[in-house]
Amino acid sequence: MPLVTVKELLDNAEKGGYAVGAFNCNNMEIVQAIVAAAEAENAPVIIQASQGAIKYAGLEYIVALVNISAKNTKVPVALHLDHGTNFDQVIQCIRYGFTSVMIDGSKYSLEDNIILTKKVVEIAKAVGVSTEAELGKIGGTEDDISVSDKDAMMTDPKDVEYFVEQTAVDALAVAIGTAHGQYKFEPKLDFDRLAKIRELVDIPIVLHGSSGVPDKDIQKAITLGVRKVNIDTNIREAFVRGVREAVKDPKEIDPRKILGPARVQMTEIVREKIRIFGSSGKA
Repeated sequence: MPLVTVKELLDNAEKGGYAVGAFNCNNMEIVQAIVAAAEAENAPVIIQASQGAIKYAGLEYIVALVNISAKNTKVPVALHLDHGTNFDQVIQCIRYGFTSVMIDGSKYSLEDNIILTKKVVEIAKAVGVSTEAELGKIGGTEDDISVSDKDAMMTDPKDVEYFVEQTAVDALAVAIGTAHGQYKFEPKLDFDRLAKIRELVDIPIVLHGSSGVPDKDIQKAITLGVRKVNIDTNIREAFVRGVREAVKDPKEIDPRKILGPARVQMTEIVREKIRIFGSSGKA
């Protein structure tokens, strides 16, 4: 089936009280694993490409891989730009067929973030592409984007209502204690902050840096309005586990026998996350 928008998936998630998994991809095996997991769970799914993924695989390859996967499955699939910080790149992704884009202006002042986000939203809406923005600064490192602990900043609930009103963005990523990359310690989410944000705006909330967050905390966040949960690090870990197991035999030189087990491992972790998010059977 053709690609759908993230807005369509999150509107359904809001009605059903669940979240849709958004999984980052870098190559063919990851795309295949994400879609295979979604099919096995009969779940809607969001495939994301970050700036690092686009630089590695190439924009046309990413779009082609996801389009082929979506064409050959019956579950709804959306293609989303994760952490787009460059306006020109965001527009290029829209032109190449992304059905959703994130414009991350979190490094700017509130007003400058609004100006940039509003500009992207107006263009995206005109062509039926959904949008995501970020308010507050999520710590950690993801590809080329790094936010130190001292620069990380929780989302201020009182800014959220104004931001959403001014930009008309479709979904909002908030900083409530998660971080990109592997956690050194178990993260402590600020659920009171999340609840306050949800009281102020009727908009799907996005949780970044969700790999490593305890399942019970993810599920609690979903009850408080999180409708999109981003997973990247867990997929990378599964990939490496599969490869390491396959290359124990020093005589093995067949890439298919090395990457195949990695694909199996990634499929299993994505299926597990889909079940945790409550989107199994929601395709």
